[in-house]
Amino acid sequence: MKKYKGLLAVLALAAGLALQAQTNELVIQAGKPGAEIQPTMYGLFFEDINYAADGGLYAELVKNRSFEFPQHFMGWKTFGKVSLKDDGPFERNPHYVRLAYAGHPHKQTGLDNEGFFGIGIKKGAEYRFSVWARVAEGETPAKIRVELADTKSMGEQQAFATADVTVDSREWKKYQVILKPEVTNPKAILRIFLASRQTVDLEHISLFPVDTWQGHENGLRKDLAQALADIKPGVFRFPGGCIVEGTDIASRYDWKKSVGMVENRPLNENRWQYTFPHRFFPDYYQSYGLGFYEFFQLSEEIGAEPLPVLSCGLACQFQNPNMDAHVPLCDLDSYIQDALDLIEFANGAVDTPWGKVRADMGHPAPFNLKFIGIGNEQWGKEYPEHLEPFVKAIRKKYPDIKIVGSSGPNSEGEQFDYLWPEMKRLKADLVDEHFYRPEAWFLSQGARYDNYDRKGPKVFAGEYACHGKGKKWNHFHASLLEAAFMTGLERNADVVHMATYAPLFAHVEGWQWRPDMIWFDNLNSVRTVSYYVQQLFATHKGTNVLSLTMNKKPVTGAEEQNGLFASAVCDKNKNEIIVKVANTSDKKQPLSLIFNGLKKKEVLSGARCIKLSSADMDKDNTIENPLAIIPQETSLDVDGHTLNVDLEPATFAVYILKY
Repeated sequence: MKKYKGLLAVLALAAGLALQAQTNELVIQAGKPGAEIQPTMYGLFFEDINYAADGGLYAELVKNRSFEFPQHFMGWKTFGKVSLKDDGPFERNPHYVRLAYAGHPHKQTGLDNEGFFGIGIKKGAEYRFSVWARVAEGETPAKIRVELADTKSMGEQQAFATADVTVDSREWKKYQVILKPEVTNPKAILRIFLASRQTVDLEHISLFPVDTWQGHENGLRKDLAQALADIKPGVFRFPGGCIVEGTDIASRYDWKKSVGMVENRPLNENRWQYTFPHRFFPDYYQSYGLGFYEFFQLSEEIGAEPLPVLSCGLACQFQNPNMDAHVPLCDLDSYIQDALDLIEFANGAVDTPWGKVRADMGHPAPFNLKFIGIGNEQWGKEYPEHLEPFVKAIRKKYPDIKIVGSSGPNSEGEQFDYLWPEMKRLKADLVDEHFYRPEAWFLSQGARYDNYDRKGPKVFAGEYACHGKGKKWNHFHASLLEAAFMTGLERNADVVHMATYAPLFAHVEGWQWRPDMIWFDNLNSVRTVSYYVQQLFATHKGTNVLSLTMNKKPVTGAEEQNGLFASAVCDKNKNEIIVKVANTSDKKQPLSLIFNGLKKKEVLSGARCIKLSSADMDKDNTIENPLAIIPQETSLDVDGHTLNVDLEPATFAVYILKY
């Protein structure tokens, strides 16, 4: 009896080992290209949260440069005789400072600016200081001295870059000078001294690195913009989600205030300043320096279709449950006109009112806008009621513009189920779905879009990220599950036309929300594993979907599929077949990729594999170790029309084959 039990144990172990080693056969119908993959399939969503704009992508280094914060000297320290005035040269930014002689040759008048968590300065780089100034009292010329300094310096002097600016007029003029520090300092300050006895007025005090993205003077931080370009995005959604709504109507994002002369763009309250009291930043405002013109320009330069989103007249419904906080239907005309005027700003001829504004800003050619979003995470009957007049007006004047509606803030449930039929009724072109969900949700959603209506509006997966249960921060396991989920987006490219991870940026000292795709401090940035997942999908999206099955079923992470998720595409332009597989299990999975339907003369060659993997599921890239987990590429051998490989536990792989 003991021998019999022992034999059973051996047989059971052998059977278990055989099961574990069983090859997973993935059959790809390589000869039958399916649905076309849209150029917009994978893209970027920008929102000014986590200091993403001022203090982040927007390269301005001076905080509160026009003294328009409600506390007018927030970000500044003053010394000597400094006073605030409010009759300046810019109508929507009227405040400026007056520097007067301190009354003694050994006393000083001036002011310091702290920047955003300090001012990051790199050795040998050039920085453009500019200011609008005039001599207020006394004979011209007057003089100010500009310094980059370190107040914590233990050396002989605090300043490490200095320049004089001569103010030679009693009329407002713009002056600028280049500073070139010989040290690197992530926490510098900008200091301005009155260096003569004449009284001087200063307005719009600004400091930019000369080396901005594409060299624009009112430009973007180069490393952050380059990270966006390196994704190869197909669509760029802006200026955000919740900031489009605003905590109230007054604080919504108003695109018309964000264009034109940068000195005359008014300050806007940022709702992320106070949304989370446990992450409260009272100095978080929007200068509108990074405005709609700059968003359109960036979209063009990184090769992405612009997707602006505008207010539908509903403030954030989480924060305003009562309808009296919103714009009544009878008062929506100006909001609808804003949408029509935006299309004219983007696409209109230079002799149209808003086309001329664009041309005067330096871009006479149209931006070729094709999409517009109306509303963000609105819900209830009030949302379709507000959306409908926008749809009618846009369809009438601009019938070729595609309109993006919303399915609300949830990925399923009562409001989701109500809004989708409403979006179909209104004939929205795309419906924006949002899902910040835990691991279990992502593991269960591999087949989410398999049964969607093929004739209805298309899907825009507009905001999503895996939020680990008890681990709401960036870590490898969350990124792996995002990759698994994205295979379902790709397999259903006839329904899903756009997808964008969110949020995009976060300052390590100023975040309100995490996880985020790109983290940065004043001098450095880091691309997370979630970034590399997005990049791998975007740079290998192909042109057409290919059918991929395992036991004649799509590979969606079903219970019998050993934790595998997979999709396949072909790229007709590159003669490539691309297979993406996520192994979410804790076991190695032998794979046999079988390519059916190829002609005899079509030979598979030049196979390679790009993998993302980590032994530590909680690990991610950091500012200190930005290359901890990055894609690793190897070459592979193909046996005829079959590729046999072993896929390691918890690994995302992209297999690329030439044919």
